[in-house]
Amino acid sequence: MNYRFLSSINSYSFHFCLPFIPATTRRSMSLAYTTEKQFAISAVRRACLLTSSVFNKLVKNETLVKGDKSPVTVGDFSAQAVISSMLHRAFPDDPIVGEEDAADLRAESGASLRDRIVELANEALTAELVIGDIAEWGIGPGSEQSVDNLLDAIDRGNHEGGRSGRMWTIDPIDGTKGFLRGEQYAVCLALIVDAQVQVGVLGCPNLPLNLSKPDEDKGCLFVAVKGQGAQQLKLTGTDPAPLMMSPYTPSSFSFLESVEAAHSSHSTSSRISAILGLTQPPIRMDSQAKYGCLARGDGGAYMRMPTGVGYKEKIWDHATGSLLVTESGGVITDSRGLPLDFGLGRTLGENYGVIATVKDAHAKLLSAVQEVVKQEQEEAKKSKAS
Repeated sequence: MNYRFLSSINSYSFHFCLPFIPATTRRSMSLAYTTEKQFAISAVRRACLLTSSVFNKLVKNETLVKGDKSPVTVGDFSAQAVISSMLHRAFPDDPIVGEEDAADLRAESGASLRDRIVELANEALTAELVIGDIAEWGIGPGSEQSVDNLLDAIDRGNHEGGRSGRMWTIDPIDGTKGFLRGEQYAVCLALIVDAQVQVGVLGCPNLPLNLSKPDEDKGCLFVAVKGQGAQQLKLTGTDPAPLMMSPYTPSSFSFLESVEAAHSSHSTSSRISAILGLTQPPIRMDSQAKYGCLARGDGGAYMRMPTGVGYKEKIWDHATGSLLVTESGGVITDSRGLPLDFGLGRTLGENYGVIATVKDAHAKLLSAVQEVVKQEQEEAKKSKAS
């Protein structure tokens, strides 16, 4: 074995070479979570190809009644079935915290939807192997799964989370409305160990590789491993580039925020911008794609301020993104400055809001956020009193 050669090639190619190295040697020479990283890239890539297929078949080529989200339902279930099926083969003892369950699909009334999901999931599972794929994960030609196996795979996402042990979180289609518009959505997969996110992969099929060139190549994978940095790859899994957030420069600093004001308060963001003296307009897009853009230097901060009382963020909506932020030079907390806690179950519990930005801007942004929150609380009290 020519280890000198192995060490000379880039780390991403090195990771893909690892399955061909004897297991005992690999364990002694590899970085932590190498196999999990390689697996997550493979699983998210297949799920991205599946969701793109769902869009092309069920959104572009079919007339949808306004408000019809059935393509998202098909995509959600199919993508979760694929990732969960692969996880069961690769890491059979690892539980999964997922967004979907198959109860409705098992009923007779769900037969039509079930058939479509099984067809799409098997299409993705049986696609040809590419670099980084391992057939033992239950993928490649001849890897069709039965209806029951795929429904069981979806249901394996019912784990309640917790503070100890390994678990994976799946968000098969994050950004429902962006998906239906043919704009930004994300396939998200993360490994959490003892309440700490260790591996995260974010697939963004419609995101330009360079946001300033929206008409050029699209399709990004964002990959992070705790303590090992973050990378952007093409959706093919090639051309890795390290990610580093932009330094704080007020004149060019802008917020990344949701398209839908119902998801995060635009008015709160505007007030915060005014306090900081920011002049750049916000960059608005759906899904955790915002985290990927922030990690590579598009925009200066991502904020998600609650629009209603009592809402609790789901861990699958922030696990991958939070690791991308910290591994590309940023800080992520709630609006009180507390770290996000992924050990509370399926939600982030009492964490209030999300603030992610480069390290040298976080204290300034946090102060402005707290000032605006206080103003809005006082205004709400006065309004209620009157």
